[in-house]
Amino acid sequence: MEMVVSVLMVSGLFFMSVAAIGMIRLPDVFARAHAVGLTDTLGAFCLLTGLALYEGWSAHTLRILIVLLLLYVINPVIAHATIRAAHRSGLRPWMKEPS
Repeated sequence: MEMVVSVLMVSGLFFMSVAAIGMIRLPDVFARAHAVGLTDTLGAFCLLTGLALYEGWSAHTLRILIVLLLLYVINPVIAHATIRAAHRSGLRPWMKEPS
């Protein structure tokens, strides 16, 4: 069981790191929201699932599962609202200049 927990935690850390790098490297809000919206959901799933398995069945596990459910419901809505607000404010996706 410890091996599964370790793999889940390391996977979650990897996906969260990819999200952080995406925030730094990508050029505009649309690309950043796309990268972060996908990877942080998967990273949080791995981290919280590993934590729930590590804790065993308890009141803490129930709270972890509630947080996981809320993340899955709220994260896509927040990403969509952010992109929609950026689009409505007049921001356009970054385009590479012709060379």
